[in-house]
Amino acid sequence: MNTHFSCVGCGKCCTDHHVPLTLDEARMWARDGGSVIVLVEGFLADGLGLPPAQREHAERRSVAVPSGSTKAFVAITFAAYNPGRCRNLDEDNLCRIYERRPLVCRIYPMEINPHIPLNPAAKECPPHAWEQGPALIVGSELVDLELAQLIQRSRQADRDDVQTKEAVCALLGIRTTALKGDGFTAYLPDMGAFAQAIALAADQPHVANGWVFHVSGIDIAEQLLDAGAQIATEVPANYAFIPLKAA
Repeated sequence: MNTHFSCVGCGKCCTDHHVPLTLDEARMWARDGGSVIVLVEGFLADGLGLPPAQREHAERRSVAVPSGSTKAFVAITFAAYNPGRCRNLDEDNLCRIYERRPLVCRIYPMEINPHIPLNPAAKECPPHAWEQGPALIVGSELVDLELAQLIQRSRQADRDDVQTKEAVCALLGIRTTALKGDGFTAYLPDMGAFAQAIALAADQPHVANGWVFHVSGIDIAEQLLDAGAQIATEVPANYAFIPLKAA
C-alpha cells in the first residue's frame, strides 16, 4: 500500500508539540526568545530498558555516563517548548521562519526514529491530507530522496551533538534521567543560563557527569539498584517526570 501526503495548512502539527532541535537550532531558538525544554531518557550498558533490536540506534544517539557503580547511556533531546501554538505560527497558520525552520519540521510527517513506522492514524492531520499529494512511501520504501537526506541529517546531528548536550546538562546541574520505555525527565531551564551553557560547553573537553534514574515504580528501581545504578532521591527545580506507562 502506498502512502501519499500533502500539507493542508491546518496548523495542528505546530500546536502543543515540542519540536526536537539540533544544537545549532536550540541555540537559535533561545537567541530568538523561545524556550527550550530538555528531555532525557537512558538505559544501562547491560541493556536494561532497551529492546535489543533498538540498541544500535539508541547507542549511536546517546552518550556513555556513569551511574552509581555501573555504566549507562543517556539520550538528551533539546526541543522547542510549544504549549499551545508555536510562537512562529501566524494568524493564517503560516510559519514566520519557514526558510530556517527546524529539521524536524521539514521532515514531518515522517518519523526520525527508524524503529517507528509512519502511521497516519497517529498523526493529527485531517484525513484529506493523506488522500492527495505526491507519494511518500511506495510499498515500504521512502521514495522522496530529499526527505530521506533530511532524516539522515537529523540522525547524524543527534550523534554529533550528544556529548555537547551532556556537557550543557552538567553546567545546568541536570543529572536525572528516566529509564527508556518507562518515561522521560523534562527540564525547563532559564534561557539565559541555557544559552551561556551552550557557549561554554562547546569549548570544554567532555567529562561525563554522574547520572541518577527517576523511575515510575519500585520494581524498576529494584532492577536498577541490583545492576549498580543510582536512583534519584530528590526532585530538581523546573523539573517533571513524564511516565510512559502506569506506575
